[in-house]
Amino acid sequence: MTKILVPVDGSEQSGEALEYALEHFKDADITAINVIDPIEAGYTAQATVPGYSEEWFEQAKEAAEELFDEAQETADEYDHELATATEVGRPSRAIVDYADENDVNHIVMGSHGRSGVSRILLGSVAESVVRRSPVPVTIVR
Repeated sequence: MTKILVPVDGSEQSGEALEYALEHFKDADITAINVIDPIEAGYTAQATVPGYSEEWFEQAKEAAEELFDEAQETADEYDHELATATEVGRPSRAIVDYADENDVNHIVMGSHGRSGVSRILLGSVAESVVRRSPVPVTIVR
């Protein structure tokens, strides 16, 4: 059985990647993955408030569940049931590690279309996944 991994983050590009996977891999097991990046919690003024990180993490998990509900609504249009996974860590590493540890055959993900200086300064999860992935990666624009 072909296993497809689709990172979802609520962006238009991740939605298009999910639709691409559903259209092109009709008989595959498709898993929607959301990565909770704890670094994001450290970039707010509230990060120093006691208990903030636990509250932030709970909110991030709830947001992931909402993303999965939306992803399943899309999958329902294709009569497809999705598996879901929530991982914690740096997004590109978590995606690649999940693919490796779960015998994923292919990753389909959206690109934010960064190029030039912004890509160099901000980095690119999609580019990092392409470079590090042990399986083929399709980038949907």
